Amino acid sequence: NTSTRRTLFDLSVSRRGNEEGLLGLAFHPQYAFNGRFYVHYSAGRERCTGDAERCSIISEFRRADNGPARLDSERRLLVIEQPFSNHNGGSLNFGPDGFLYISMGDGGAAGDPLGHGQNTNTLLGNILRIDVIPSGGRPYTIPDTNPFVGGGGRPEIWAWGVRNVWRMSFDQRTGALWAADVGQNRFEEIHRLSSPANLGWNIR
Repeated sequence: NTSTRRTLFDLSVSRRGNEEGLLGLAFHPQYAFNGRFYVHYSAGRERCTGDAERCSIISEFRRADNGPARLDSERRLLVIEQPFSNHNGGSLNFGPDGFLYISMGDGGAAGDPLGHGQNTNTLLGNILRIDVIPSGGRPYTIPDTNPFVGGGGRPEIWAWGVRNVWRMSFDQRTGALWAADVGQNRFEEIHRLSSPANLGWNIR
């Protein structure tokens, strides 16, 4: 029981589009000891890289000595350019393997006009899997069992061919990943994943 409350985290994010904003939050499995947590948020040009008008940012933050999170503790893991304001995905989940799973939508509009779903050379239209420990010049490590770690696609990809997995969750009993994918016009999909897979969008 408590009669008080404190703000842990207060971050200004882009809300220009109705599917943008603070999209995901995941606490590190050792959060009680290291105070680290991860957010997936939308940003405009002032925070993106290059000439991107909008982007999705996956960052690590830390709380300060059991107090509020420090905004100056931000450590960016990924900055992903977004061509449209919708289909940003957004879910962040630590799996039973200790890796961070990140859902990224196909980039938006309708019908996947840029063909991201079946293009494994882009981070859009995928579920990504990374280790949050820096390695090899990256702010994260690529798990050596990711399907494209040896070539054929971006090594961060774990599952591909998704339209807009906006929420997902790990089954505590089986370890399987349940992913809710937004359909177009007629069908919605729920996927049960225990290994990497091509989930079919946009060819079906």
